[in-house]
Amino acid sequence: MHDGTTAPGISELRRDLAAAYRLIALEGMDDSIYTHISARLPDGPGGQKQFLLNPYGLRFDEVTASNLVTVDETGAVLDDPYGAGVNAAGFTIHSAVHMARHDAVCVLHTHTVAGVAVSSVQEGVLPLNQWSAQFFGRVAFHDYEGIALDLDERARIVADLGDRFVMMLRNHGTLLLGRSVAEAMKLALNLERSCKAQIAALGMGLTPVVLSDEVAEHTARQYQSAYDGVENGNKPDPEWAAMLRRLDRAAPDYKD
Repeated sequence: MHDGTTAPGISELRRDLAAAYRLIALEGMDDSIYTHISARLPDGPGGQKQFLLNPYGLRFDEVTASNLVTVDETGAVLDDPYGAGVNAAGFTIHSAVHMARHDAVCVLHTHTVAGVAVSSVQEGVLPLNQWSAQFFGRVAFHDYEGIALDLDERARIVADLGDRFVMMLRNHGTLLLGRSVAEAMKLALNLERSCKAQIAALGMGLTPVVLSDEVAEHTARQYQSAYDGVENGNKPDPEWAAMLRRLDRAAPDYKD
């Protein structure tokens, strides 16, 4: 079990990525067989870039450590234990981000109802609570250009993302980066909660209390400090360990 104190090996990375797929499914954040979570593998012989991706056609609750597919930066299959290939077009966004952001081990993309709803309004995520304050001033935006099949769009996605770890894909969904699979998952869960809470709060028809910029920024820095401590190897990651224990009970075959 990766505790954030050392870099995970390949087998551990496969387990973590499979765990992320299962957790997204358990939280009801999947979208049939669509969207992806990818992870960067160590470079292959000759410096070949390699990534893990889900087999095309499997639901997220069917993904396991052993059936993950290895692809290169174009989405071309290098190793395919399951034999179904991948949705290469769906890897368009992920490949662009991985190639530009070498600090991102994991790239996680969702189409949740709450995430799509908030991505579809001009204001985006508002600092209404502790969850959403984490993202204050740290969310990038990319305008919708249609289904992400156009390779030319990759440069615009990367430019809009910059050095941030969270992006709202306008009228589309969310994109999270993580220095580990665990970090990407925690960001995804907290962003989803933020979107749900925002929709609930604004839906009451009462006056929302928006946090001041100073308080929101202070809270965001507190979150960042805690995440940095884990990702820099200075602290264990009890939250990720708890998520894995949940899977050990609910879906132990994710490790197969």
